[in-house]
Amino acid sequence: MANEIPLLQLKGVTKTFPNGLTALRGVNLEVSRGTVHGLLGANGAGKSTLIKILSGSLPATGGKIVWKGEAVEYSSPKAANDMGIATIHQHIPLVPTLSVLENVFLGEEGRWRRNTAIRQRFDDLCQRVGYWLDPDSLVNELSIGQRQMVAILQALGTGADLIVMDEPTASLAANEREVVYRIVRHLSSVENKAIVFVSHFLDEVVALTDRVTILRDGQAVLDAETRDLDESRIAEAIVGRQIVALERATHQPVDESAMVLLEIRELASPDKLEPISLKVRAGEVVGIAGLLGSGRSELLHAIFGADPDATGDVRVDGRLIGKSTAASVRAGLGLVPEDRMAQGLVPGFEIWRNTTLPALDGVSSRASWLPDRTLERERGAEAIRRLSIKADSPDILVTELSGGNAQKVTIAKWLFSDVKVFLLDEPTAGIDIGAKTDILLLVRALAAEGKAVIMVSSEFEEILAVSSRILVMRDGRCIAERAGHETSEHELVLLAGGKTANPASAHNASVQSRRS
Repeated sequence: MANEIPLLQLKGVTKTFPNGLTALRGVNLEVSRGTVHGLLGANGAGKSTLIKILSGSLPATGGKIVWKGEAVEYSSPKAANDMGIATIHQHIPLVPTLSVLENVFLGEEGRWRRNTAIRQRFDDLCQRVGYWLDPDSLVNELSIGQRQMVAILQALGTGADLIVMDEPTASLAANEREVVYRIVRHLSSVENKAIVFVSHFLDEVVALTDRVTILRDGQAVLDAETRDLDESRIAEAIVGRQIVALERATHQPVDESAMVLLEIRELASPDKLEPISLKVRAGEVVGIAGLLGSGRSELLHAIFGADPDATGDVRVDGRLIGKSTAASVRAGLGLVPEDRMAQGLVPGFEIWRNTTLPALDGVSSRASWLPDRTLERERGAEAIRRLSIKADSPDILVTELSGGNAQKVTIAKWLFSDVKVFLLDEPTAGIDIGAKTDILLLVRALAAEGKAVIMVSSEFEEILAVSSRILVMRDGRCIAERAGHETSEHELVLLAGGKTANPASAHNASVQSRRS
C-alpha cells in the first residue's frame, strides 16, 4: 500500500471565474483506494468548486488532474463517470417524476426499463448496501433520506472506483446516517473503493475518515491523517481561529404574562399528524426534536397552511387565520423550509429578488405599486450586511452562493416583513460551523426582540442551545414536552428513539451537560 500510486492526484489545481473570482489557489490532493478522505472547509472555502471539477461540471483553470497515474482532462459528468468517478451532490439531482429504478440507471442507454436483468442489478445493489427501496416508487414520493439512498445506489450502479459524497448525511436522521456510515465503511474496506467524504459534522469525520484535507479561502491549509487530529484542531483549521462552542442558553421560566403570538388547537393531518395543541409566547423558542419521519416538518407545514388536508385552528395574535400560505404570511408567519433551493428560494433570482419577495409593498415607491429596483437592491445589500452573507453584491444569483450563505438568504427574506412567528425547519442543515453559530445566535436575537420561534433540528445539541421549551415527536405525535434547561441530549435521543428515559439518569445527564 505504501508504494501504491494514488488513485487520484490533484497537483496545483486552480480555478478563476470570468468575473475575476478565484475559488481555488493551487490545491494539492491525493486519494488512495480503500480509504475515506475527508474534504472539509467553511462555506465559500472552495469545496463546491473542487467537487464540480472532479465531477466534470467545471474545468480547472490551471494545475493537473492525475487519474490512476496518468494526467487526464474531461469536460462533462458523463466523461467523469465513464472514467470511474461518480459524484453524489448535496442537492440531489434526481428526476422526481421517474421511478427509483429509472433514476438509479438514468445514464444507461437502450430500452431496458422492463428488463428483468436490470431489476436483478437493482436488487444486487440493494443487497450490497443492505438497504432496500421499492424500485417502482416515484422519487417525488420519497423522503429526503430515501432520495439520498437512491443517489448512492445510482453512483454504485456506474461501477465507479472513486465516489465523491457531498454532505451525504446533512438532511438525514440519526438512524439513516448510520446506514450511510455502514455503506461508506463497506465500500472502502470491502470493495476497495476510494471515497471523498464532504461533511460539516466533525464527529462523523473523525469516526469515518482515514485522512482529512481542509480548504480555507481556496487553499489547502491542512492535510493530515485523521488519527493525528481531533475535532477542536479540525474546527480551528476550518475557520482560521479557535472556536468556542455555543454555550447552552441560561433559560428562565417563560413569562406567562407575555402575549401568546401563536396558538394551534387540535391541528392534525390524515396519516401525517395526530391532533396537537400548542401556545407559543413572545420571546419564546420552542424546539421540535424527533427523528426523520416523526412529523416535525409536517407540523410546521400544517401551521403555515401548506398542508391542504390539515384540520384544526391556527391563531396568530389571537386571530384565526385562513388555511393557506398567503393567509399565513399576511398574519405574520414566516417559514424557512428544510429544502432551501426547492422550497425556500427562487434559484433563478438574485439575492435582492429573493430577499424582497415576501414584502414587495415595502420596496414599492409611493407613486407606483410596482417595486422599485433601487430599493430592492438596497434591501438585498442590507441583508448581506445584517447576516454577514459572503457575497460581493446583491446581484449574485443564490445558486452561486455556498450552502450556508444561501440559507442566510432564506432567513433574511422574512426579516424585512412583519413576521411575528418564525417556523425554522432544519435551519443549519448542511452548513459549516461558523454559519451554524451565526444562525443559532440569530434565533436567540429574534426571541430577544419579542418574536416567537419554532425550530426543528436533527441536532439535539442545537435545540438545547436555543430553546426555552422542547417538544419531542414520534410517529406524528407529540410524545413528550421538556423545559430546555431540565433535559439533556441523552434524554431527547432516548425519547425520540422510542425509549423511556430513566428520570434519575436523565436528571444526572442534564446536570452533567450544564456543568460541561
